[in-house]
Order: sequence, then structure tokens, then C-alpha cells
Amino acid sequence: MKAIVQDRYGSHETLRLAEVDRPTPANGEVLVRVCAASVNAADWHIMRGDPRLARLAMPVAFGWSGPKKKIRGRDFAGVVEAVGPGVTRFRPGDEVFGDLGFSDGAFAEYVCAGEDLVAAKPAGLTFEQAAAIPLAGNTALTGVRDVAEAKPGQRFLVNGASGGVGTFAVQLAKSFGAEVTAVCSARNADLVRSIGADHVIDYAVDDFTANGRRYDVVLDLVANRSLADLRRALTPDGTLVLSGGGVSDGGSLVGPMGLTIAGGLISRFVRHRVRQLNVAPSAANLETLAGLAESGTVVPVIDRTYPLPEAPEAIRYLELDHARAKVVVTVEHAA
Repeated sequence: MKAIVQDRYGSHETLRLAEVDRPTPANGEVLVRVCAASVNAADWHIMRGDPRLARLAMPVAFGWSGPKKKIRGRDFAGVVEAVGPGVTRFRPGDEVFGDLGFSDGAFAEYVCAGEDLVAAKPAGLTFEQAAAIPLAGNTALTGVRDVAEAKPGQRFLVNGASGGVGTFAVQLAKSFGAEVTAVCSARNADLVRSIGADHVIDYAVDDFTANGRRYDVVLDLVANRSLADLRRALTPDGTLVLSGGGVSDGGSLVGPMGLTIAGGLISRFVRHRVRQLNVAPSAANLETLAGLAESGTVVPVIDRTYPLPEAPEAIRYLELDHARAKVVVTVEHAA
């Protein structure tokens, strides 16, 4: 089968389309014929081995000179081709979507996934739309519902609102009844308004940490401000949720991990709730997101699509060109 593979850390130019063996489902796994996969910040972080501290802190994904897994990609949507022993929830022909976690391997014609990482594809959505949901949607759902505990009337700010996680977070916070303020660039203002943002702050002309407004929740998805700045935007009993993926700046030692480490250190000494957003793949959360997508409460927003051979360019675009919402890779199969 064809797949996007990588042997050593580096830019998107280290990725190549290659022929590899088609995987065989093990106990509890399904083999999925991939129709679409989406790109996440995690893909370029692992591609580059950045930040370097992650090579020590997250050995499940990072080797010292190259990624632990050869094939890139986490999110996928497709059709079950075969099932391994012990699988009870799916059978060949089922349309599914899922998040492989740090196992990676979605930028390929076929992928094996544990059935606990997979859910039925939302009815009415294309494979491209379904593939856009798993990691970003699960991150937003966990942050908004579980960590921030969004509720009616809450003043909720999303920093990085036009990104992959941000577009889901805006919609989810709004669905819980919060008053949502989106921080993004001017070119994305209409986008975030169209998905439910009540207020929009253009970060180029208005500093949300210094304009005197206070929020019950600040969900930071950028990691470009200090803890002191972010806390200044909170009400006295407010909650700061840290999930910044950082931005590409040619390589870093600590990157966005520095902010989350500092947040963990001060969390027990300050009145504010400072929480790091840790997210694990979850079939239950995928099912929740599928229901929200089927009802129209959450709509995946796709910026661009690329065919599988151009997946390296898709990652480059997400990493360096300030892509908005989701970037999706489509996979064609010979008849």
C-alpha cells in the first residue's frame, strides 16, 4: 500500500510517499481502508522532533533521531476492511472514524486501529468532514466540557479560535450556553462569527490580556502569552486551560511545554484554577461528537484538502502558513 513515511526528523521535505506492507489487524483491532485523514499540529511536532524536550518526555512518540512510528498521521475516516479476533463492535463495510493517538499511521491507504479508538462515522457527513473531527474535536470537548465545565452565562474566551481545535471549542462553548469571545486574526473574524462567536478580538489591534475585560474561562490554544498575561484576563475565580500547540519557529528546546510546566507549578499557589489539558483518544467522546455533528450543533470547518501524495505540503501549510480550521488529506483507491 502507499503511505507517507519518515525516517529522520526534519521539515516536510523529509516525508515521502512509499510502498509499504499493508497491516494485518491484531486482536481487538480493525483494518480500515482510509478515505480521508486530517492534519494536526501534533503531526509537525513529531515530524520535526520539536520541542526537543519532548524526545525525553514522550518516548512513546519521539525517538532521539526520528519519530518512533514511520508513518505519519493520527485522524482518519474510512471503511472497515477486516476485523481482528475479539472485535464485536464493527464488521467489514462499516463506515468509521477515529484517532490513532501516538500510534500514528493515518496517512496511508490502510490503517489498523483498536476498536476502542474508533466510532461509527457521523451520518450525513463526508469522509473528509468526519476525518476533521477526532483529535481537534476531542481536545475541544475535553477542554470545554470536562476541564472548563462550560455553563450558561459563562464568559468564555478562546485564544486561537480559528484553528482546528479553536473552531470546535467556539461551537461547543456556545452549545453549553456560554458567551464566547474569539481571539483570531481579522481575516478569520467572519469565520468565527459564523460558527457562533459572540465577540471577536483581532489580536493585531487589541490585546485581550490588557484591555480590562475579564473572563470566567480562558482557553489558550496558542501558547504565545505568559501565565501572568493570561491570568490577568481572568475573573478572580476564573479558570485558565492550557493547551497551546505552539507555533513553528525553527525548532525549540521547551516550546509550549514551558507554559504548561509553569502552569502546573503555580496552580496550587494561586486562586485561579490553572489546568493543563491532557487528552487521550476516546471512542465514547467520538460518539458524543458524532451525535453533535449529526444534530448540526458542531460543524467541521475545512480550510483545504490535499491528495495523499501531497500530504507533506499539507503539513507544511498547516505548520507555516497559518492555516485556519482543519486541513484534510484525501486517499484515492484504485477500482
